[in-house]
Amino acid sequence: MKIGLYFGSFNPVHHGHLIIANHVVQETDLQQVWFVISPQNPFKQSHSLLNEYHRLHLIQLAIEGEKNLKASDIEFRLPKPSYSVTTLQYLEEKYPEHQFSIIMGSDSLQNLDKWKNADVIMARYSIYVYKRAGFEVREDLPIRKIVLDAPLLQISSTRIREAIKKGLSIRYLVPDMVKEDIEANHYYK
Repeated sequence: MKIGLYFGSFNPVHHGHLIIANHVVQETDLQQVWFVISPQNPFKQSHSLLNEYHRLHLIQLAIEGEKNLKASDIEFRLPKPSYSVTTLQYLEEKYPEHQFSIIMGSDSLQNLDKWKNADVIMARYSIYVYKRAGFEVREDLPIRKIVLDAPLLQISSTRIREAIKKGLSIRYLVPDMVKEDIEANHYYK
């Protein structure tokens, strides 16, 4: 099976993430998208991160009933900080019957050559890139890339967290089940 790995903090997951994942399974040759929750991204501060198990649960709520979308806690059991190359190698060993690709925004693509063992990633994996406002798709990297014409929403997890802290509604930014769980557990207050 061809699987797209959508790496991220998903702090919290929102409609923008879900639209990208849905677009990928409907409009590309990838058969599933796995949301790979990063417990600790080496490029981000961890103090603002909700516990990884809570973020996993929010994604599970968001994709409930979707057979082509999966929440993955694989990085929870790997050394921290999380490096994509380590996760990819682990997944290839554990699931040799699958072919893995990476899904990322053009903003993340800007830094791909700074990732740990970037040369291995660029040589071995196809990369599905969705455009993000203000970030052109780099053409100078030696990668197999598929540029997606995905619908984009200008939603960010950072803005959602800020709205929650200010007591503003996040109703149309995240799925209702996610909103209810965030409110019930007082996340991001």
